[in-house]
Amino acid sequence: MKREIKTTGDGSKTLYISELNESYHSQHGALQEARHVFINNGFILINDYEINILELGFGTGLNVFVTLDEFLKTDNNHVVHYYTLEKYPVSAAEISELGYDSLFPDQKMKGLFEKIHAAEWEKPVEITPGFHLTKLQCDFFDLEDMELPPVNLVYFDCFGARVQPDLWEERLFSMVAQKTAAGGLLTTYASKGSVRRILQKLNFEVQKKQGPPGKREMINAWKMKDDY
Repeated sequence: MKREIKTTGDGSKTLYISELNESYHSQHGALQEARHVFINNGFILINDYEINILELGFGTGLNVFVTLDEFLKTDNNHVVHYYTLEKYPVSAAEISELGYDSLFPDQKMKGLFEKIHAAEWEKPVEITPGFHLTKLQCDFFDLEDMELPPVNLVYFDCFGARVQPDLWEERLFSMVAQKTAAGGLLTTYASKGSVRRILQKLNFEVQKKQGPPGKREMINAWKMKDDY
């Protein structure tokens, strides 16, 4: 399906699929949504020295980029292993047009967005010392057969239930739960009651949080025990 570049409310860009009437990010602001959901309500809440992150899905790479930005601000107090799944990678032309590098003036970030996208698929790549990225081109449901270390943080960033309802049902959340360590956090922009009930059934403590601009609520879910 054809993708278009669109500018969102905070000046950052996103991809839009007209056939689905669906954007990769909030039209109110791609960058501020990524920071609010996945950094302020995700990465900064994890205190482990070594953090294993699982992302569904990679998309434009913005979530990786904002995580890397926050990682560099911590003076490398963590080692990050970031695993991200994506079935339909974006093109080099789209990457260039998104212009995310210009949103991060810190010289430490210069060239790292391109390095994220240039990283070879299916193998770990150290983007900067202590930050290891593994991009996996696959269907999200392939997660069931993947061998991953216990995941401390899940970025659940699938397309919305309106266009991909199967991604918001128990089958996929159960696979994610099996990969998540006790005490691990799942964060997502969604706040549907059905999603909260599924996560509770899978032994997560679910918290409704203030959503990013344009959205009233979002979800944090902490894995309480590991029965798998």
